[in-house]
Amino acid sequence: MYSTGKFGASSYERIGIESSVLGASPHELIALLFAGARRAVRMSRMHMQSGNVAEKGKLISHAIMLIGGGLQQGLNLEKGGELARRLDGLYEYMKRRLLEANLRNDPALLDEVDNLLGTIEEGWIGIQNQVTGAASPARVSTAG
Repeated sequence: MYSTGKFGASSYERIGIESSVLGASPHELIALLFAGARRAVRMSRMHMQSGNVAEKGKLISHAIMLIGGGLQQGLNLEKGGELARRLDGLYEYMKRRLLEANLRNDPALLDEVDNLLGTIEEGWIGIQNQVTGAASPARVSTAG
């Protein structure tokens, strides 16, 4: 039926993620989206290399959902100006590259997306002191 070790570990992981989300500031929520997307991309690479097609596809889909449904949808294109528009285009590009990676089984494309996400994530973490407590959720989502 269920492997006790795997079930227990995944339950603790899910509880940990839920606890992180519930207690997170808007800035931290965006950081969690970056971390989740990057984790999904790296894990999909591992499954790609081991030939586990189903898990690879599932994780790439998850990364696309986090990028498009989380990071990209959180942009305020009206108030965010040029930065928000550029991020929107970059997130579109990343989603396309992930689809290509899945179709071509190309780990280099996964690495490209992970590196792009890492660069944006680094900048996002770098501005934490400027937005923590000083910005409203709408303003925070504009930059992410």
